Amino acid sequence: MEQTNNDTADRELRITRLLNAPVDLVWEVWTQPEDIAQWWGPNGFTNTIHTMELRAGGEWRLSMHGPDGKNYPNRSEFLEIAPFQKIVFQHYNPGYLATISFESQEEQTLLNWTMLFDTPEMFHTVVKVFKADEGLQQNVEKLEQYLKQKI
Repeated sequence: MEQTNNDTADRELRITRLLNAPVDLVWEVWTQPEDIAQWWGPNGFTNTIHTMELRAGGEWRLSMHGPDGKNYPNRSEFLEIAPFQKIVFQHYNPGYLATISFESQEEQTLLNWTMLFDTPEMFHTVVKVFKADEGLQQNVEKLEQYLKQKI
């Protein structure tokens, strides 16, 4: 019998954080275009949300404006929306599957965020060249700061 290796460690970024905000507020800042535009992306980036159709099959298009003055267009498709529990989207170019889960813990929210890249080579390029691991960390830190302002 052949063994299948389901280990995705060579192409996966994952971060878990206990946020000091209730799940309804965390969900709101993830799903409202005017909110997510304020904190999305690594340090120094700003955003323009063009489309955010929060439903399975819905499109999410945004432009990230880098501190270098360049614009970085992003396009994703929402695959699963479970209100106050989970968001799953497929990001295109680079290709990765993002799964964000929200677990209510009284007045806090446990956030689990996974980015599963299409190939180990793409993962390597995005992490080594573009520092996606640092960017994800900064993204969550910006989310935490934004939540503090909203409480």
